[in-house]
Amino acid sequence: MEESPPATSDLAAEVAAIEWYHTMELAPGVTTRGWLDTRPVAPTVPFPPSLDGKRCLDVATFNGFWAFEMERRGAAEVVAIDVLDPLRWDWPVGSDQETIRIIGSRLAGGRGFEIARRALGSSVERLERSVYDLDPDDLGHFDVVYLGSLLVHLRDPVAALERIRSVCRDMLIVVDGIDLLLTLLLPWTPVARLDGKDRPWWWYSNAAGLGRLLEAGGFDVVEGPRRMFMPPGPGQPRARPSLRLLRSRQGREAILMALKGDPHAMAVARPRSGLQP
Repeated sequence: MEESPPATSDLAAEVAAIEWYHTMELAPGVTTRGWLDTRPVAPTVPFPPSLDGKRCLDVATFNGFWAFEMERRGAAEVVAIDVLDPLRWDWPVGSDQETIRIIGSRLAGGRGFEIARRALGSSVERLERSVYDLDPDDLGHFDVVYLGSLLVHLRDPVAALERIRSVCRDMLIVVDGIDLLLTLLLPWTPVARLDGKDRPWWWYSNAAGLGRLLEAGGFDVVEGPRRMFMPPGPGQPRARPSLRLLRSRQGREAILMALKGDPHAMAVARPRSGLQP
């Protein structure tokens, strides 16, 4: 038996009790205060004209915005995967335990996804699964795979893309963070900036680097990568421009986030034919 959507007052209390990554309207007057607001971006993502009859996968779903979006567009089945235990994320060696606790708490054990799914009356199935563990013998194949803002958090993004290719039948849509400066300085040369310090932020490639990662993972890029900005949501503090912030790279990035959004690139790729899973 499906759970009934909660009353608006109860839903509002549930929503207010946790941090959110995605900004979503779950009921009239109840909108999550997400870190990012992906709603203006959704119409620009090059999904097929119709998802009717298609089986779709959302990798690293977090609060589920893109899984619910694919369901809304008519997908016959949507599976969403995520790693709910922060200790299983790709932490650099020596990461501080308090940092792990603080960053890990943002996922809230996946409660945001469950609140949203119930409020929206969704049939999306969420599985606790790492991208590294995708297996066609276990999950089968998917017509459309959405991969959002995950590659920068992975120690081995090429291995992850190889596993996605093993379950992707037709189309992969990638929207991931990039290094804007490297993109502007080296628009045709695939390069990346390595973070890998204290937190699960690893490789920030330029736009060309994102395309090369896809090729290295066994995909042919058919559209993009093209630059875009992911708008900040109501739950993200906005930095005010100042001389102090301008003196550091981190400060300049905070100002850019507040004014434009988080630099990302979007690409569409198809699994290269003739490769083994």
